[in-house]
Amino acid sequence: MRAAIYDRFGGADVLQVREVADPPVGPDTVLVRAKATSVNPVDWKVREGYLQGAYPHHLPIIPGWDVAGVVEAVGPAVRTGLKVGDEVFGYVRRDDLAFGTTAELVPAPERTVARKPAGISFGEAAALPLAGMTAYQCVVEELDVQPGERVLVHAASGGVGHFAVQIAKSRGAYVIGTASAANHEWLKELGADEVLDYAAGPISEQLDDRVDAVVDLIGGDALEDAPNQVRDGSRVVSVIDADRVLGQGGHYVFVRPSRENLAALTELVESGQLKVAVAETFDLDHTADAHRLSEGGHSRGKVVITI
Repeated sequence: MRAAIYDRFGGADVLQVREVADPPVGPDTVLVRAKATSVNPVDWKVREGYLQGAYPHHLPIIPGWDVAGVVEAVGPAVRTGLKVGDEVFGYVRRDDLAFGTTAELVPAPERTVARKPAGISFGEAAALPLAGMTAYQCVVEELDVQPGERVLVHAASGGVGHFAVQIAKSRGAYVIGTASAANHEWLKELGADEVLDYAAGPISEQLDDRVDAVVDLIGGDALEDAPNQVRDGSRVVSVIDADRVLGQGGHYVFVRPSRENLAALTELVESGQLKVAVAETFDLDHTADAHRLSEGGHSRGKVVITI
């Protein structure tokens, strides 16, 4: 099979696209013929070597944790009802790093994939799992956002942020996003009730009143200012700075695979409450360019790779 792969840590230039051996199919694994994957900030952080203390790494590494495609084979112990020919999507996170999703064939533990939402493309489906579940776990599982609450989402136009805005709206919240001025109208089209410019000074000084919950997707000054943004400091969640948010009494999320979350996202997509924004699409041979765009940090929505 063909795959994007790197033999050493470093910048996007270490990525190659070449023929590699087909992956093994474990007893509780489905083999997915990938149609698309997407790039998340964690992908280039792994490539740079920043997560070596968090997971065992086995070079060479195929990057990527999102996949959408068609089931090619099913292990004998799979009990999720998936069968050959099913269209699926998922967040294929393992306990170590070697077999990623930027490849023609992806071995996916059954706990990591579910049937693809109807009515969206493989590219859109591949953009959804990691970022969508991160947003869901922040908004629903950690903050338990309720109707009428005021929720502040930092970096609202990014991959996770645009999902967090829509998920909070689906729960009846009044949503305030932060973004550069160029993305304000787009976020309002997605459902944001207000959008503030993080370049215009501390967000706490721009709010007309403290909010009920904060989703921090940017860290730094925004997270440092969070205690001044929210009524109750325990209702801050961050995906960026574990030590700081936990020290403030809030919550830290590092997304975990969940078929239940995938089902919840599917329901939101199929009911029209959740739209997937694709910033740009690359083919497999231009994986390095996709990584560079993601690493730049200014994409509206997700960067997708078709396979």
